[in-house]
Amino acid sequence: MLDKLQHLGHSDAPIGVFDSGIGGLSVVAELRALLPHESMVYLADTAHVPYGTRPDEEIRILTACAVEWLYQRGCKAVVVACNTASAFSLTHLRARYGESFPVIGLVPAVKPAVQMSKNKKIGVLATQGTMRGTLLKDVIAEVAVPAGVEVFTVVSPALVPFVEAGEQDSAACYAELERVLAPLVEAKAEELVLGCTHYPFLASSIQYVFPDTFHLLDSGAAVAKQTERVLAQRGLLTSASGVGTLDCFVTGEVELAERVMRNLVDWDFKVETAVYDLLSVAAAQLKIAIG
Repeated sequence: MLDKLQHLGHSDAPIGVFDSGIGGLSVVAELRALLPHESMVYLADTAHVPYGTRPDEEIRILTACAVEWLYQRGCKAVVVACNTASAFSLTHLRARYGESFPVIGLVPAVKPAVQMSKNKKIGVLATQGTMRGTLLKDVIAEVAVPAGVEVFTVVSPALVPFVEAGEQDSAACYAELERVLAPLVEAKAEELVLGCTHYPFLASSIQYVFPDTFHLLDSGAAVAKQTERVLAQRGLLTSASGVGTLDCFVTGEVELAERVMRNLVDWDFKVETAVYDLLSVAAAQLKIAIG
């Protein structure tokens, strides 16, 4: 296992939050609402977004590098705020870090969608990577199938880039949403699971293109509650009484990311560059992951 770092077990250390891009801010919003006193370090791997179209092993490497960066940065736990990264990396990450550094991941909000469905039909809008991974398949098999609920899945590689570019309200994005979601309308799916942390930022656009058609669900609030439970179980909830700080880092162009991020959320934060040695960290992580 890893050498002990000073921040491990320190309740006032920050929570690390990682996403392939800026979409994970939707999860940060839920975390800040539930845990306002916690400080956070947000890392967006904007140099490599989107993850959904990348090979499985590359997703694991990129995720491992980002989580290790947050670990070395002094975080007490990490939230993998990316459905694609969670689908391929949670098992490897938890084996590497053990109980001393909690790793919390995302599971698409299929369970609440199943519980709320009146006509036994739900839709899931996901990335290609999430569709290839096991988490979505497992939750469908465990929750939807026994309940007799039919799950219709749709994929678009274009939607994450629209959010990353700040073009979620553009005509091109509306056209893509109309194209990709039309089969769900035909299938009469009323509950729509947003299976990517970027997609909550498309909520108003979806409602514009398909008014009064879908009830939208995402896993942000659920992962915030799970984070609170995990920290409480380990005695890692902060003792601070003030509002927690938020430090944001990106691996790509800072100016573009900061402009888009400030259009998405109205918070006090600054954006800096995160630099890490991709090759050396990836080699170490892979060695541990494959034994």
